[in-house]
Amino acid sequence: QVQLVESGGGLVQAGGSLRLSCAASGSAFRLYVMGWYRQAPGKQRELVASTSSRDSTDYADSVKGRFIISRDNSKNALYLQMNSLKPEDTAVYYCAAGYRGQTSWGQGTQVTVSS
Repeated sequence: QVQLVESGGGLVQAGGSLRLSCAASGSAFRLYVMGWYRQAPGKQRELVASTSSRDSTDYADSVKGRFIISRDNSKNALYLQMNSLKPEDTAVYYCAAGYRGQTSWGQGTQVTVSS
């Protein structure tokens, strides 16, 4: 039901920064629970960071202190600021939205961190 489009992925050197964006459809964006997931080849998809409609945030231990999730409800947008990137952060990153008992997914954007 919710359409999501990610952007901002690319190739970056270790120690660098990258900012991912996610544009969401719908008139109730403020009520969506939003999150960033990532999946590396041969690994399970994992939750990187999430934020609720009340702007509470949670982070995976592996990214805590380096990544920041934020949202702009006036623009129906979700962001992930990634700092101090490591080769282990290389993965396809997906935007996800939880609303009315359903989870929607974006198409994913590739992030590659070179050493």
